[in-house]
Amino acid sequence: MSGKTMWAVAAVVALAGVGILAARKIGSAPEQSRKPWPDVEEKRIMSVLDQMLSGPHSDILSVPPDDGKVLRLLAEATGARNIVEIGTSNGYAALWFCAALRTTGGKLTTFEIDPERVLLALENFERAGVTRLVKVVQGDAHKTVANLKEPIDIVFLDADKGGNLDYLNKLLPLVREGGLILAHDTTDSASRMQDYLKAVTTNPALETIFLHEQGPGIGVTLKKHQIK
Repeated sequence: MSGKTMWAVAAVVALAGVGILAARKIGSAPEQSRKPWPDVEEKRIMSVLDQMLSGPHSDILSVPPDDGKVLRLLAEATGARNIVEIGTSNGYAALWFCAALRTTGGKLTTFEIDPERVLLALENFERAGVTRLVKVVQGDAHKTVANLKEPIDIVFLDADKGGNLDYLNKLLPLVREGGLILAHDTTDSASRMQDYLKAVTTNPALETIFLHEQGPGIGVTLKKHQIK
């Protein structure tokens, strides 16, 4: 990652971490002890990620490796314990989240409409040894996210770009103060998510920066406070 990207990520992490930790002061679970890196579990996840880059389904990787590293960094540095992903694909981005969740003691709920991709993702999760960290929900996420009830630390949007605003409207009330909403392809697919981009850059309760704009682009939105 470039120095500019690292600086921007560090700023977001600092703000998000304060908000998430503050939200957990009441009724929070005890902090999980951090595991040394890299251990056997870590190496297993990284091995599967490397294999996916050159495997037969490399054309449907949801994010490039550098973006995956950003996802992991944000999840781990903010201590995220409840992550929601819209658009599993073959599970590549989810595995980067899992690399963080194994140290934060968290879980990932990921939504995918394509049954073939669900099977691919489940196979990759099994190979990587992270099935205990992931719940895959098959179906139309515009409908199935209604079943979510718990506070969310990070939302990652990487499905139908024109549907991002609907996902935002449905999930934002569950996002903790200090939580993050991440949107992928904010550069490549900007024309298909203009309504979403307007929403996250004009709402006074949100603060948004854009990373890796020379690539697909990642929109990182911080929920600064609850929306009244």
